[in-house]
Amino acid sequence: MASTVTETRPGYGQLLRTPRAWTFLLPGFAARQPFAMLTISIVLLVQHTTGSYGAAGAVSAVTGVSMALFAPFSGKLADRFGQRAVLVPGVLVHSASVITLTVLALSDAPLWALFAAAVPAGASTPQIGPMVRARWGVKLQDSPLATTAAAFESVTDELTFVLGPLVATALCTGVDPSAGLLTEAGLTLIGGLLFAAQKSTQPKPSSQNEDHARVEHVSALRVPGIRVLIVTFLGIGAVFGGMQVSLAAFTESIGEPGLNGVLYGTFAAGNMLSGVVCGAIAWKVSPQRRLLVAYAALTLMASGLWAAHSALLLAGLGLLVGVCIAPALITGYTLVDKLVPPTGRTEAFTWLTGAVALGQAAAVTVAGQLEDRFWDGAGFLVPLGGTALALVVLVTLRSRLVPRGQGRTVARGVGHRQPVAVD
Repeated sequence: MASTVTETRPGYGQLLRTPRAWTFLLPGFAARQPFAMLTISIVLLVQHTTGSYGAAGAVSAVTGVSMALFAPFSGKLADRFGQRAVLVPGVLVHSASVITLTVLALSDAPLWALFAAAVPAGASTPQIGPMVRARWGVKLQDSPLATTAAAFESVTDELTFVLGPLVATALCTGVDPSAGLLTEAGLTLIGGLLFAAQKSTQPKPSSQNEDHARVEHVSALRVPGIRVLIVTFLGIGAVFGGMQVSLAAFTESIGEPGLNGVLYGTFAAGNMLSGVVCGAIAWKVSPQRRLLVAYAALTLMASGLWAAHSALLLAGLGLLVGVCIAPALITGYTLVDKLVPPTGRTEAFTWLTGAVALGQAAAVTVAGQLEDRFWDGAGFLVPLGGTALALVVLVTLRSRLVPRGQGRTVARGVGHRQPVAVD
């Protein structure tokens, strides 16, 4: 498997010339923006209406937990019945739930009502990223471009985390506190329906596969390496969530709330730029080692955030933290291809996406409480704690990220008996 990455890796240009790729890339890009807009929009709106970062973080956390719990289930349904069958009702429910949450927040509804609306809003968040990755798999199959596609999708995720929070913050602070959530709902509805309409590029539902009976109960979670990656991505989610709440609190404490989008954008820009570079390099180092190095660097960079007391210093540290995130994310997604057979990859991707959402949810809750109860900047301890704990797990269980053969371990991990069924 390691030999598939060579010095002559096909470039992004060749990838984007894949026939009909743009038919799902453009609507997919619009539909995946809400994933990066939802949390920060909830934080800014609820904090505006309640005056509490703790309450804002708690409502956002309910959304994130709900998203994390339902994402793998959504991925399995999409694999079984088709992406369109899951997306169409999903985007309708999501848009309605987000609008309901917005109305309740503006009406000064009790906190429990906001929690109740946050559950379906998170559960119905469309898993566009994993679905786009699955479509690339159909288009490319065993092509050398498959590795380039994995890197390209990770870069697209990073770009989403640059634009999403920037747009949401600008709308909430410059237009109206509710504008971020309302825009998120509209993008989900329009982008999701356009993406679902591209039926020709979606993977064939497993329910239409003659081998369906044999793979019906497959779960990517049974692969030990995926469980390690889930913990790793929880730590990355802690960085996203901790940065969102803490940067918002910091900029408000210095009387410059408009800087929130700039500072978070700087952090996300470092993430995106390093992702572009990481995806273009023909790596000779094993992905397991790359993940360890990238994650150790991420933990080290996050350790200085809590001590930064100026916007300029915080921007510099945030940039460095962002630079370290992309290599860890890209390498983690690359390892999925090595650890999980095609029949379980969409679910595996949704587990990782859900782990980021769950880590983010926990982080905004804890960071919000720290900001309310302690000093300005106490929330920056959350990215450090989350990445440090995940790094310990990663170092301890790193051997589980190495496949023990060309397909035998993967086949055993997801319930197949013969390696030929995996490959």
